[in-house]
Amino acid sequence: MAAAQAGDIANARRLAEGALVQGGDIVALNAFLGMLLARSGDVPGSARHLRAAHQARSSDVTIACNLIAVLTETGDLAGALDVATRDLAFADPTLRVARYRGFLAQSLNRFGEAAEAYDYVVARAPDDFESWNNLGNARAALADERSVDALQRAVALDPRAAPTRLNLATALRAAGRGADAADTLRQAAADFPDDARPLHDLYVLLKEEGDDRAALAALEQAIGRDPVNANLQFKAAVEYGLLNRLDDAEAAYRNAIAGDPALNDAWLGLAIQYEHTNREEEFPALIAEAEAKGVSIEALGFLRALDHRRAKRFEEGLASLSEVPASVEPERTAHLRATLLDRLGRTDAAFHWFTEANRLHAASSDEPLKQAEAYRQALSQEIAAMTPAWFASWSPADPAPARPDPVFLVGFPRSGTTLLDTILMGHPGTTVLEEQPPLYLVDEAIGGFAAIPELDDTGILAARARYFEEVEKIEPLDPGTLLIDKSPLFLHEAPLIQRLFPRARFILALRHPCDVVLSCFMSNFKLNTATSSFLRVEDAADLYDLTFRHWETARSLLPLAVHPIVYEHLIEDVEGEVRPLFDFLGLDWHEEALDHTRTAKARGLITTASYSQVAEPIYRRAAGRWQRYRAHLDPILPVLEPWVEKFGYTL
Repeated sequence: MAAAQAGDIANARRLAEGALVQGGDIVALNAFLGMLLARSGDVPGSARHLRAAHQARSSDVTIACNLIAVLTETGDLAGALDVATRDLAFADPTLRVARYRGFLAQSLNRFGEAAEAYDYVVARAPDDFESWNNLGNARAALADERSVDALQRAVALDPRAAPTRLNLATALRAAGRGADAADTLRQAAADFPDDARPLHDLYVLLKEEGDDRAALAALEQAIGRDPVNANLQFKAAVEYGLLNRLDDAEAAYRNAIAGDPALNDAWLGLAIQYEHTNREEEFPALIAEAEAKGVSIEALGFLRALDHRRAKRFEEGLASLSEVPASVEPERTAHLRATLLDRLGRTDAAFHWFTEANRLHAASSDEPLKQAEAYRQALSQEIAAMTPAWFASWSPADPAPARPDPVFLVGFPRSGTTLLDTILMGHPGTTVLEEQPPLYLVDEAIGGFAAIPELDDTGILAARARYFEEVEKIEPLDPGTLLIDKSPLFLHEAPLIQRLFPRARFILALRHPCDVVLSCFMSNFKLNTATSSFLRVEDAADLYDLTFRHWETARSLLPLAVHPIVYEHLIEDVEGEVRPLFDFLGLDWHEEALDHTRTAKARGLITTASYSQVAEPIYRRAAGRWQRYRAHLDPILPVLEPWVEKFGYTL
């Protein structure tokens, strides 16, 4: 002891080790050596001696705590918890072992033991703010609503601790008290004006609740407090992209890269934005920049594969993807590999990777397959409800319209609707909405399908006014311009459209049902309740069948004005198909509208799954592609066969 106090650590160690050899007190000497070696940095040696001392006197709290601390430092949390036993913790009047036990159990996700230990501590030390905080977190992990009480006590004991406020908000969210959680985060943001975390968590909460506008405002405020935070900038880039604020999205991606050049997701997000906005020619410069900034070989492999696909270097694209591990954009990587294999004609391998990409999407915690099933069941119920008696029950109504009725461009996804809407955008007399929500918002506001028969003049006028109000938020309408509202699955909304807009015209895009279903299965859609059916070919076929049963049932009851456009005819003779369409719409002939590639490049972001094709010259490689995949589609052909025959195709 004297040698150690004098700073002669080597001599102190020599004397103690010699005393052990000579039969000295194994508890005191091993405890002393454990402490000595810990201070000198020999953690394994320290643990060895402290373990010997603890085995000889397991009730000694000081020895146990020193051993726990050393084992924790080595990362052996399970071993440390074995030392911090329940009996020792509850026998220790200092509460040190109980605090250790709570921390270790919580770190090992053994939340029941952690909560028990912290309960013991706060019962004896009611002003221990940290233990109340930890107790609240442990209870939250157990879905114990008392977590809120514990965290509120922690906040009351130390209102200056910002992390505790965040923990309280999390517990309130878990307890279903979203409004209280939001209030807690807003108060924390006010109390800690330099801290971006409360605003970030408020953004996450508001996103979960579907309040996207308020969520983005919170995120922008968080960035104002921490503008160099790459994670915040990346999230803002994604949000701006969803809103088609392309310049803001690109700036945010650039800010994220500036804050963290190694942030793979920001480089990948920027590349995908380039892809969706027909800026693929900028890939080489982007790749060179990423390489110069030391981006990982995995991310570079993905970027290079995108560029190889653009340049039709499909084998080189596959070689680049071999450098991309499964952890980097797994769904996109699988899908990109599948598209390259498809272009190489390696059909079986391509189908395997399309299936794998969809399997990864289906594994989402949102349970998309269940959502898809519920969506299809709802369609079945609507089909059953659409009877002549149902139509006869509609309240008499035909109010004078304040505006001309829109045109609705419909057709099962991947039937050429994006090519059509791009051609129509090229006409100066049109305003084209591409898959925007106004009609769905009106549908929700009136109460959905069940409310259609009960609409009277007042209700119809209010719904029409709401529709045009929502349209104006997206695209100002010039007088005399023809509004074309394109959304493929408005096929399901024919009764609502007829009720609100009895003089509406429909453009119906048709394509071989087998090509359509295959293309939906092969497309990387953003998932929702409808597109989730495209994760499996059998579900996609069922949705196709239900969709056209719904449409044909509506047509049998309602006087719909419909002009069909057959995709296979369109790609063979664009002008021959478009001239009659313009006549149907009352549009003068406009030759420039046929230059869809010019229109596509001028339109900015293309939000549909056709973004990579619509800017190309019209190609024919996808027509009849299903024949290559026939062996994989055989199980669904009986479902599609009636529609194949109805629309004039063959199997």
